[in-house]
Amino acid sequence: MSDINKFDIESLGASKYKSPLQLSTVKGDRIFNFVSESDRLVFDLSMEYYNQCLNGGESPVCMEKAGPRQDIFFDSKNATAAIVTCGGLCPGINNVIRGLVMALHYFYGVKKIIGIPYGYEGLNPDKGHELVELTPDKVKDIHQFGGTFLGSSRGGQDVSVMVDTLENHKVDMLFAIGGDGTLKGVNAIGGEISKRNGKISVVGIPKTIDNDIDLIDESFGFQTAFDVASPILRDAHNEATGAYNGISIIKLMGRDSGFIAASAALAMPVVNFVLIPEMDFALDGKDGFLKVLENRLHQKKHAVIVVAEGAGQQLFKEKEIVTDASGNVQHEDIGVYLKEKISEYFKGKSPVTIKYIDPSYIVRCAPANSSDSVYCSRLAYHAVHGAMAGKTKFVASRVNNRYVYIPIDQVTKKRKKIDLEGEFWFSVLQSTGQPFFLG
Repeated sequence: MSDINKFDIESLGASKYKSPLQLSTVKGDRIFNFVSESDRLVFDLSMEYYNQCLNGGESPVCMEKAGPRQDIFFDSKNATAAIVTCGGLCPGINNVIRGLVMALHYFYGVKKIIGIPYGYEGLNPDKGHELVELTPDKVKDIHQFGGTFLGSSRGGQDVSVMVDTLENHKVDMLFAIGGDGTLKGVNAIGGEISKRNGKISVVGIPKTIDNDIDLIDESFGFQTAFDVASPILRDAHNEATGAYNGISIIKLMGRDSGFIAASAALAMPVVNFVLIPEMDFALDGKDGFLKVLENRLHQKKHAVIVVAEGAGQQLFKEKEIVTDASGNVQHEDIGVYLKEKISEYFKGKSPVTIKYIDPSYIVRCAPANSSDSVYCSRLAYHAVHGAMAGKTKFVASRVNNRYVYIPIDQVTKKRKKIDLEGEFWFSVLQSTGQPFFLG
């Protein structure tokens, strides 16, 4: 595939039905217009890329604009939709479930919506999980709670078995809410459906609390995550300042990317050190973390340290590689390790009081805040519009602050990371006052 076509979305076929949405095709009549298949948004907005295309006589790489189409693929009143949630918990999952059900039922008149319990396990009959019927009445209040109404699990199931289940229940659309592993899984399901010449749309709604889905502005739940973490940092600061040479260590989620730790530190600017997976740091030496921490205590008599769970893994010698059911590498506990090393370093030097706080599971199961609630609803609506138009193997997402459809295989090529040369990380360093390098 050429670069110019890399964001093209696969289609199940020609759209033969008229949308039941009473929208407009006329500009200026104060009614929202249907989105045309020709509506595209430029991916790279830089002047450098603009000049490159202009000078080379090339068309820019564009993404499909998300939204309702005038012609749709499915006969909505006779269609069946299914929803599955996979992987770890994240704020906003229930908001997305609710948004999908409401949009399918009220926008398009879809009568049958199936909830798949406990992730992809629910598509394997051998697991014994019964599918549930979802109605507006059943989901109308679930947005007020964290977690997932449907239950979740990690790890994949046999793709052929899962597609058999979808076909047996005459499912026309599958909405999968999850992160990198979930999206790869639903893409594989879409591939198996294509091999069978099936006509089932598979759609991903990108969910990861770590905000590490590539290309998109951010994944839902992320804003709530650092919002919930912020008062914890405030209280940790109170603990640190309440003792002579008080040190608070707060471990936040961030397996491969440190966005929560960095954003929480910016939102609650009482943090003195942020340690993230993207940066290498040493404990020892004149420029090492422990010496810099000692200087901090000498000057201010307290310190607040925020560490992402995946930070500092290079400090663990000869560690065995262990993965979870989703294939993610299980990291050593950097928070406990730091507490031990700091305690050892200051023993016999000067008294320190160390408080270690790990609020990870409280943060991830919180209900979505207002900002995420809005985002979740809009993602759900756009996912439904795309599926009804017969698009498949795509994620509904926001890029450059506009809602678009992107092929799943484009967002799962790599994890998004903090750019250590970028303005965002520089803002964190300005807020904390920590040096560019530790060690």
